[in-house]
Amino acid sequence: MREVNALSIDVEDYFQVAALAPAVPRSSWAQRESRVERSTDRLLQLLDDHGIRATFFVLGWIALHHSSLVKRIAGAGHEIASHGFSHQLIYTQSPDEFRQETRHSKELLEDLAGGAVIGYRAASFSITRRSLWALDVLLDLGFHYDSSVFPIHHDRYGIPGAAEEPGRVMAPSGRTLVEFPMAAASFGGARIPVSGGGYFRLLPYSLIRRGLAQINERKRRPFVFYLHPWEIDPDQPRLRVGWLSRFRHYTNLDRCEERLQRLLNDFAFAPIADVLRMHGLLIPSPNVAAALPH
Repeated sequence: MREVNALSIDVEDYFQVAALAPAVPRSSWAQRESRVERSTDRLLQLLDDHGIRATFFVLGWIALHHSSLVKRIAGAGHEIASHGFSHQLIYTQSPDEFRQETRHSKELLEDLAGGAVIGYRAASFSITRRSLWALDVLLDLGFHYDSSVFPIHHDRYGIPGAAEEPGRVMAPSGRTLVEFPMAAASFGGARIPVSGGGYFRLLPYSLIRRGLAQINERKRRPFVFYLHPWEIDPDQPRLRVGWLSRFRHYTNLDRCEERLQRLLNDFAFAPIADVLRMHGLLIPSPNVAAALPH
């Protein structure tokens, strides 16, 4: 029997990506051409064609300006979770600012989805060693799980040495929260991110598939995969940014949808909350929580 993995979609528009922030002031978002509805609707159709349900981490700004989209996602049977409100990196915010934005986003999403929102993912995986305080804010606001920790080295995010399997982690207060970390695989002793997004577009599909299969077959545990709606939209406007941001954002947009089709055929998927329940992680557990590396 195949391992059931977690599929997630980070719902944000192409101009809200952190890598493009130098060229796109937040004050200009409302005046820009929005493409998030058409690309998300395309993903909804693809998932429906494959009989797959996923977790949609929706940006609060999107919920405010595209409320009908959130209702369509929920109406199709997918899990609605929070991606924050303004796509700011957590470690650039104060705890009070983070708390206010996250509460606002959660309330918006719950009103539109008609149910509790229990999952959270930080913009650009920005729960790092310097922003672990955010876990306590999530607990205060009633979240049951987080999926923001990347157990790798990266210039913007990552907690090297963090647990690679889903489980309970300890917040600075001593309370615990379920964490479903992003996927990385081992190749020749090197840790390679294989969990989706830019890695999915930039690395050969055969490498991504081998890495994900390694997690399922050798480590016998599920992985979480993520994608953005704009990643299947090769016709999006090109913005003037530095070469590294251009490379990360625009490379292989025209190949991403075909690769996603292959992925949906190669692995079994369900929403994050469902996968965590399958593994007994969303019920009270006597297991000792792991401490994130400091």
